[in-house]
Amino acid sequence: MIVLATFLTLLFTAASTTDMPPALAMAVENCRVVDGDTLRCGRERIRLLGIDAPEMPGHCQARRRCVPGDPFASRNSLALAAAGHLVIERVGTDRYGRTLGLVRGARGDLSCWQIQNRQAQYRRDWDDGGALARRCRAAR
Repeated sequence: MIVLATFLTLLFTAASTTDMPPALAMAVENCRVVDGDTLRCGRERIRLLGIDAPEMPGHCQARRRCVPGDPFASRNSLALAAAGHLVIERVGTDRYGRTLGLVRGARGDLSCWQIQNRQAQYRRDWDDGGALARRCRAAR
């Protein structure tokens, strides 16, 4: 298992469009898609860095301007991109205790995938120092 995690870390780090220190990238397992910008991998909730996707019904809080669009299409799009092995670069936690991270799969960076497929909007103010924008043209 450790050999597989190391291999995946090196594979996805080498395929990245920016230099990402291997020590920060780790394989994650048993992930399921919660909505268009959130994964649950085991007990860890992961919020994709730098994007905002449409909220599932009943989740857009009063006085919040939520992203327009079909939340089910956004969730399905992320599920397609998140199939298979995933590698995460954790960058912090949000106010809800979720891990903030850049996650890569076989189709590339998941945040970038969602932006490219018009299933989420880029949020510069949610992009930790421009980390997503540096690796994703669609976020610029």
